[in-house]
Amino acid sequence: MALIILLIVPQHKKSLYKYINLGSASLQLLLSILAVFLFDFRNRHLQLTEHAKWINVPLGDFGEISINYFIGVDALSLSMLLLGAIVLFIGSLSSLSIEKNTLGYFALFLLLSTAIAGCFLALDFFLFYLFFELMLLPMYFLIGMWGGPRREYASIKFFLYTLFGSLLILIVLLGLYISVADPAETAVKMGLLSSAADFNYDLHLVKFQEALASGKIPRASIVHTFNIFYMSDPGNFIPGSILSLTSDWQFFGQPARLIAFLGLFIGFAIKLPTFPFHTWLPDAHVEAPTPISVVLAGILLKVGGYGILRTAYTIFPEGAIYFAWYIGLLGTLSIIYGAFNALAMSDFKKMIAYSSISHMGFVLLGFASLTAEGINGSIFQMFSHGILSSLLFLCAGVIYERAHDRTISHYSGLACKMPLYTTVVTIAFFASLGLPGFSGFIGELFVLLGAFNSAGTNGLIPKWMAMLSTLGILLGAAYFLWTLQRMFFGKYSLHSTIVLKNKLSDLTNHEKYMLFPLIAITISIGVFPGVLFDLIAPFTSHFVTFIEQTGKFNLKQIPFNP
Repeated sequence: MALIILLIVPQHKKSLYKYINLGSASLQLLLSILAVFLFDFRNRHLQLTEHAKWINVPLGDFGEISINYFIGVDALSLSMLLLGAIVLFIGSLSSLSIEKNTLGYFALFLLLSTAIAGCFLALDFFLFYLFFELMLLPMYFLIGMWGGPRREYASIKFFLYTLFGSLLILIVLLGLYISVADPAETAVKMGLLSSAADFNYDLHLVKFQEALASGKIPRASIVHTFNIFYMSDPGNFIPGSILSLTSDWQFFGQPARLIAFLGLFIGFAIKLPTFPFHTWLPDAHVEAPTPISVVLAGILLKVGGYGILRTAYTIFPEGAIYFAWYIGLLGTLSIIYGAFNALAMSDFKKMIAYSSISHMGFVLLGFASLTAEGINGSIFQMFSHGILSSLLFLCAGVIYERAHDRTISHYSGLACKMPLYTTVVTIAFFASLGLPGFSGFIGELFVLLGAFNSAGTNGLIPKWMAMLSTLGILLGAAYFLWTLQRMFFGKYSLHSTIVLKNKLSDLTNHEKYMLFPLIAITISIGVFPGVLFDLIAPFTSHFVTFIEQTGKFNLKQIPFNP
């Protein structure tokens, strides 16, 4: 709606564009907070759902295509929806300084906001994929048109990497669609029920799955579905289909379901990003304008982690167990590799970008542990990193706005001229390196606890991965404290290449409005982590049990090539 309003506002009132965008972000934030208050934390099931038929195409003997507008929230999606609303609001505040082609910028920003919210709300895989793809184009143009000197290179690289991941997801999506039947709509088509709303899962689902497995349901009566939760139940897979448990399809000597899991995992790991699919991220961050760097690091990377949990782990739990060791290894490598690269960076913004790769490695490590502590820690880390990375990139934007130089060695003693800015950066750095009392400490602590416990409970990842990953915390302290010492302390000086139009002033009121709320959030959930853990607990407890039980059962059913 805000986008439509924006497009009909005449050009001579273009000063309103930024306020329409800010108003939309404010409303989205208020609605997300309202959803949290309306959410029943004792209920692990979907809430605030909306379901409507969208596309239905009969295919004769091949069944029927059914794509539905199906949205709703559970604890996982609600936490990410809230994070997205916070980051987009801060990004909208930061965008108030945009002067170049404001209509195009804010139209793309609103489109991006829609896609982000849609990803976290969609429960139909096709609808999710549409929103996932919709994020690609606005971000491509926002970097390519409003970015730095190498913006074309960075935007094309971002586009190609993300497009490759999207193609992998699309291939698996098509395989899932032809393999999964909608029990409710199939019953309606067979004349057993008058409407899908009459389908009683406790009464009808087992009978449907028995009839499907025995071949009693004619192929022409099967209604295929993109419903993610139907896909998570192996009983809804059509016998003999490519991704059914008993399928003889194999690729590269592995069962089709395990390869499908890898396809989804890699597709979302590129967005996360994780080593070795990360190389698009530093270039995109360096060239993107500050508001877009905030949105990219604060929320777009989290779509990758959300997609892994929502689709890859939920639909193919056996893949999560089978590849847990390799996922843990990727997480550990990302932590160490990202930290060493951050330590070597001379560009302030690129240092923060590589630190993001390191911190998102903890998310993967927690996923691999498949323990309640690890999954809780990963989701907490995604939320925490969304807040902290937004704070860090805003801090980088503050100094760049004044000096148009991000080289760390070109500054010294900034605390003398910018004491409040120095205080904010110090808090952001200490929070990011995992100091107790801040949110970064809680997320990493629970991930490491989960990784250690995994070795003793389910034996999926060894203890040495958790032990080696702690090096990432030490390296994080090194690159953050070294940057702090070089830029902000000592004798005040600027490199001869830096030309200031005005004096190096401290934070403006506008910058305080962006930075202070983020500091308040990271301290709040660092001191009172139960606020966030209480939100995500209904999801994680059920999720871990589901992966363990269903995944082990599925592994026993899959025909491996001897």
